[in-house]
Amino acid sequence: MSIITTTPGAGGITPDQYAALIVQPITAGSVAFQVATQLATDATRTHLPIVQEDAGAAWTREGDEIPVEDATLGEEVVTPAKVAGLTVVSSELAEDSNPQAAQIVGDGLARSIARKVDQAFFGSLPAPAPRGLEAVPAVTTVTAGKKWANLDPFLEAIAQAETVGATLTSFTAHPTDALALAQLKEQTGSNKPLLGSDPTAPTRRVIAGVPLYVSPAVTPGTVWGLPKDRVFVVLRRDVKVDLSADAYFQSDQVAVRGTMRVGFGYPHPAAITKVALGA
Repeated sequence: MSIITTTPGAGGITPDQYAALIVQPITAGSVAFQVATQLATDATRTHLPIVQEDAGAAWTREGDEIPVEDATLGEEVVTPAKVAGLTVVSSELAEDSNPQAAQIVGDGLARSIARKVDQAFFGSLPAPAPRGLEAVPAVTTVTAGKKWANLDPFLEAIAQAETVGATLTSFTAHPTDALALAQLKEQTGSNKPLLGSDPTAPTRRVIAGVPLYVSPAVTPGTVWGLPKDRVFVVLRRDVKVDLSADAYFQSDQVAVRGTMRVGFGYPHPAAITKVALGA
């Protein structure tokens, strides 16, 4: 169904506002953009360097020659894939200038694209979607039992990341798991929740000081622990917003299409922790 001038809150739209109204809310609404490091590029492919083994160091006596031991390097190549959204508005709406109507169109497309980005990032979708966390081999897995009973598995996840030189900066859970964790109490008979809170953001939950994000794109029964400096969202700078009336000539409507190219990089899989409920 098209958006027209009688749509509640739709007072007008300005074509040159589309890009800001669609692109900016995507990065704010997608959990993937919040828990990973964002890289902007103009290139078709982005090469992420991987240090497979650090350069050697040794204790040496004064005046002795320092031994040479090179680092072992590798790379991960990220090729952003296209994700797109389309909506249709009336010509009257497109030619007006009230930003409230533009917000309706921009938010709608942004929400749709943000959902698709998160589904790909936290899942394992077939091509042409980029590779998601569920398809990354050699991630660290922590089994949490049949149901969430305490925060011990998350403390283990933090320790496992530290073992490989990484620091978890976020946990992300499905809403049902986030609720189950939020309902855990310090002890039997207590009403005090086991999860902590962030004084700078009262509605944010934290696990051992690590922020807990929520996304329906995460598989129920799984919580991802991510180090932001080891996980990347690569965004092509050529984000495009196009308008066309050709397909809707007879009804005098305008199609608004937003496309962006996004890819994900995981140069250090062992630093990624998957906390999962067992069977």
